Amino acid sequence: MRHRVAGKKLGRNTAQRNSLEKNLTIALFKHGRITTTRAKADFVRGSVERLITVAKRGLAKAQATNNEAVAVHARRIAASRLYNDRAIVAKLFDHIAPHFAERPGGYTRIYKLNPRKGDNADMVLLELVDYNQIQEAANS
Repeated sequence: MRHRVAGKKLGRNTAQRNSLEKNLTIALFKHGRITTTRAKADFVRGSVERLITVAKRGLAKAQATNNEAVAVHARRIAASRLYNDRAIVAKLFDHIAPHFAERPGGYTRIYKLNPRKGDNADMVLLELVDYNQIQEAANS
């Protein structure tokens, strides 16, 4: 019985699981979409959505209170969860979070793909909603 057992282990120890989560999150923010297995996509989806919400709330509160320190605090929280990668944090706060400012949640989408040839694993495409618009804004 799995009563009150939360989370997925993905056949990895804690350090490997944390590293996988951070690396998949960074890849999604960097490229806008990633192809991965269904289990990994479900695993990383929550942390991606939480980081976007942290960025949105930080920017909104900084604008409402006219206090830039709130946004800096939110950036530091996001950076601590993204290996302190300045480029990814800047993209999250400058392009991704403002794009989702009016959206109450559901920032990612999962498309099912064909199974992987080697082991028949369920493959999916995990992408940010309105992926093309975010990429255009980041490139311009």
